[in-house]
Amino acid sequence: MNYKFILKSLYFPDKGILVIGDLHIGYEYALQQAGVLLPERQIKDLIKELKSLFQQVKSHGKLDKIVFLGDIKHAFGYEYKDKVSFRELFEFLSKHFKEKDTILIKGNHDTIDYSFEEKMSFYHIENDICFLHGDKLFPEAFEKNIKLIVMGHIHPSIILSDKQNIKRESYKCFLEGKFKNKQVVILPSFLEYTDGSPINNMEDYEDDFSIIPKKALLTFKVHVIGENEVYEFGKVKDLK
Repeated sequence: MNYKFILKSLYFPDKGILVIGDLHIGYEYALQQAGVLLPERQIKDLIKELKSLFQQVKSHGKLDKIVFLGDIKHAFGYEYKDKVSFRELFEFLSKHFKEKDTILIKGNHDTIDYSFEEKMSFYHIENDICFLHGDKLFPEAFEKNIKLIVMGHIHPSIILSDKQNIKRESYKCFLEGKFKNKQVVILPSFLEYTDGSPINNMEDYEDDFSIIPKKALLTFKVHVIGENEVYEFGKVKDLK
């Protein structure tokens, strides 16, 4: 399967499809509600980042379709500010993609659909690829014709430290492996405020958290996102 890791996104050059992990629009507002003083920059910074990403992707090939892997918004309930930000984002996207080519997957945070015409769905199948969030298993994802499952939800990251374990840094990462005879790629969250959940510290990982159980996840390869490149770091089970 021909795909590329470009920054925090997954790109299929032959198909012109760009895939984005969990956005969590409204995370900034949730922090503000909790008493954290933050300027309102999330949606502006997101659009700026997407503009830069689109330019970089187009240097590799065509860009015809974009897929969001769920948890597009953060709050479980209705928040007016989140709805406004959601609409602002998709007004921007409408300048780059036809409406039918903006695919919105429903994640566990997406209890309310802010899209204009109830566009969100639990999964999207494109030829032999199934895109889904990853919190729920759908039989359609494991049909014979499906070769690749692309998901988010887990927010994978990795903690790297020096030999003395004094300096520790966290990085977002992709996970790539096999489950039930299907190739699986797990994207990091696109959210800038947090790196995610460290996969080299999985003691608290519960099998019912995602469709991928811990035993299978330990065999996945780790691809760490650096400043300008993505680096392969071996398998999850070999990381400490």
